[in-house]
Amino acid sequence: MSEFLQIQELLHQKADLQARINLIAYDGTPEIKERGEEKYLYIRKRVGSRNTSTYVDVYSDTLYQLLLRNSRELRELRKELRKVDKNLAALGYTEPELSTRVMQNIDFARVNMKANIYDQAVLEGVATSFPQTEDIIEGGIVSGMTATDIQKILNLKHAWEFILDKDVVQSKSDYYLLCHIAKLVNEGFFHDGGRIRGVPVTIGGCSYIPPLPVEFDVKEQLVLITENADKDKVDIGIELCLYCMKAQIFMDGNKRASVIFANHYLIANGLGFLVIPEKKVPEFKKLLVKFYEGEDISVISSFMKENCWKNF
Repeated sequence: MSEFLQIQELLHQKADLQARINLIAYDGTPEIKERGEEKYLYIRKRVGSRNTSTYVDVYSDTLYQLLLRNSRELRELRKELRKVDKNLAALGYTEPELSTRVMQNIDFARVNMKANIYDQAVLEGVATSFPQTEDIIEGGIVSGMTATDIQKILNLKHAWEFILDKDVVQSKSDYYLLCHIAKLVNEGFFHDGGRIRGVPVTIGGCSYIPPLPVEFDVKEQLVLITENADKDKVDIGIELCLYCMKAQIFMDGNKRASVIFANHYLIANGLGFLVIPEKKVPEFKKLLVKFYEGEDISVISSFMKENCWKNF
């Protein structure tokens, strides 16, 4: 493997590890404090030169075991992160500076991430409300939702955290990045959710049958789209999203992966982000079916640029 590919793979690993760390709600060692006959759970953590203690909840054995697992997982993830940083340093990698505009775009996307994840969940038919989505993202306990829907929302957070990593923002919006995003959104549902589809699929409510994707063709098409110097970059981001949706490159999670992949391209160019708002989902789905069945891309592309692109 060339040095460039090694660095790219290590940067993906680093961003993935950092995203996993960000998914863990409580950072520190759990401790039990007693007051009278009641027991309470706290998280103890050293910050600078002093120890801090943060209240979590009333003691329960289930919560205590969860906090213990979180603490062990954090230690392992940080150990892996140090190893990746060491390997990057050995390859001579130094982190380049991002432009002010791109840094602002990362902040803009991060501030809106909860709303974006909620809108993406609605597009996928996940039975959730915004408060429930917010609780899941913040690591809270939510009732009245299936484990599958909760996992989908957590996976979306993982994928968004991944593309908002400063190192990943500087990576090319290419086939390998797309596959990694698909792997993250399909985590817990498929053994390798980022592998190119090798079996036929159909799309409900649509006569279009996507052909089996060929890796070489997908790679070439992504290059042709991203390197089209005659096209507006916002239009390129939208075309990336729609191409990946229509090609149905993966077994599942294609809409989720496509939107996040397009957002990587837009954020890397300081051009805001793309999300289908909850109120526009029915209209978007109708236009998407027409696009699948042969309608010119300009129709749905214009709709998305007007209703789904958010700039700052």
